Amino acid sequence: MTQATRVPLYDAFSADYDRFVDWEARLAYELPFLEGLLSERGIHRVLDAACGTGHHVLALAQRGFETAGADLSAEMIALARQNAATAGCDIPFTLAGFGQLADRLGGHFDALLCLGNSLPHVLTGGELEATLVDFAAALRPGGLLVIQNRNFDRVLADRVRWMGPQAHQEGGREWLFLRFYDFNPDGILTFNVVTLQRDGRGGWTQQVETARLRPWLHTELQRTVAAVGFDGVTCYGSMTGTSFDPQASDNLVITALKGED
Repeated sequence: MTQATRVPLYDAFSADYDRFVDWEARLAYELPFLEGLLSERGIHRVLDAACGTGHHVLALAQRGFETAGADLSAEMIALARQNAATAGCDIPFTLAGFGQLADRLGGHFDALLCLGNSLPHVLTGGELEATLVDFAAALRPGGLLVIQNRNFDRVLADRVRWMGPQAHQEGGREWLFLRFYDFNPDGILTFNVVTLQRDGRGGWTQQVETARLRPWLHTELQRTVAAVGFDGVTCYGSMTGTSFDPQASDNLVITALKGED
């Protein structure tokens, strides 16, 4: 991935992303577990490697952590900077994709987060290994890695195609967001996002954007995380720290520590 790479789904979706996500509810759900992981290890410097519009970065900064964000989408980074300015936070946001983080941001972070099902955009085993090597290089020895993906063990076993719809209202405007997968013969998923919008009682406009995802299984990720030099690889079933069940969990959350040099 290079800085010049376009990210069509996320570039196009960026203007509505903070309407799609109920950040107040999501952060209230996720932050206790996440902050606990960071605090119990005395972590101070945190990098969000696929930060989107920056809300995890902002929330952690407001809780006293030194944070930074990176994303491959220039539009998402622009909105993250705008959100930080609105919140009165001076946070560095860098346009960088997986494989570029250590080179552009250095290797001094205490923790690296890769949340929101971002890692499945890495499509091959070689790219996955290179991405995790870059994550390790961005961390200090003993640094914490946190990955949050969908539980693709369950998605593939049960052919879970649809995710729950999301709705948003703002003044007289209304949005509906629909998400679903196409299961392709090569094993790659096509991730579809349909955005419906209308003003008042007018007709709906429609926009459809897609991205390709690799549905990494938990055994594949555990094995590769350990192979590139992380220790203590642990799987959870949600961002609340529940146990991971390949057949039932909605999420796969992996934590690991970079090996000491």
